[in-house]
Amino acid sequence: MNEELSFHLKSIRFDENYHPSDSTRITTNFANLARGASRQQNLRNTLKMIDNRFNDLAHWDNPTGDRYAVELDIISVEMSIEAKRITDAFPLIEILQTSIHDKRENKRIAGIAGNNFSSYVRDYDFSVVLPSHNLNRAEFSVPDDFGDLHGKLFKQFANSRAYQERFNKPPVICISASTSKTYQRTGNQHPALGVEYQQNELSSTDQYFAKMGMQVRFFMPPNGVAPLAFYFHGDLLGDYTNFELIGTISTMETFQKIYRPEIYNANSAAGRLYQPSLKNQDYSVTQIVYDREERRQMAVKQGKFAEEHFMKPYGNVLSHWAASVAL
Repeated sequence: MNEELSFHLKSIRFDENYHPSDSTRITTNFANLARGASRQQNLRNTLKMIDNRFNDLAHWDNPTGDRYAVELDIISVEMSIEAKRITDAFPLIEILQTSIHDKRENKRIAGIAGNNFSSYVRDYDFSVVLPSHNLNRAEFSVPDDFGDLHGKLFKQFANSRAYQERFNKPPVICISASTSKTYQRTGNQHPALGVEYQQNELSSTDQYFAKMGMQVRFFMPPNGVAPLAFYFHGDLLGDYTNFELIGTISTMETFQKIYRPEIYNANSAAGRLYQPSLKNQDYSVTQIVYDREERRQMAVKQGKFAEEHFMKPYGNVLSHWAASVAL
């Protein structure tokens, strides 16, 4: 059945004219920003923040601090199971593709695929499977096979012809550090990624991404205030150029400043020992409207959607495939 899973990629530009499509997972940062009375101003401000941050980090040969602009494409990944003659592809995941416009040289430089990561099946795992598993349990626990199917589906996509024809390097996902873990600054410093931090133990998110074949490292970029989590295959520092990494940092740090200003727009930077907290009161608010409660509620709705339209009708087929495939 390996070759009977097929992936189809759709792309839409994220700019000030962006409107979420009906099939877009609306729990994603960019879709949340693009609704309501403030939608266009939200988008303009977000894109300006991204460009400013990129130019701040890519400061060489850039005396006026406006040489570069980051361009973003939302990549929606649909999956079909051909053996079951599924005519309607399921919206599996969404990622972002960055590219950098060098306005001085009038050329574009490819960035990294991944960055943001949204997944119906992940919402199903965290919003349906995990609460059900822990119902009436005295202590929180995670099922032994938690994330197995999602991990194999992701690896199948990353190894697919559809991915490799579109992108020339493996994906990198960049998200917030966990508020339940403590991070310690190390002596390692990268010119683009900044100072590296190490955590005291793996989080459930780290373990979930590990099943996707991804390891994690934590870096606080120059002039940043908190470490970001970078999930990747291969060698994060060796496989990607500074420009590629800066494109990811400027994009995802901006989203985190909007989504979690208590951490990423704090008025003081992380120290040698650091634990992120959403209870921090010493932070600045961006001029961008973002509905965190809607995001939380929609994650549950999307998880139930995946249960009804993906796991119930095709769960047995997918379980058989996951048991037989070697990735």
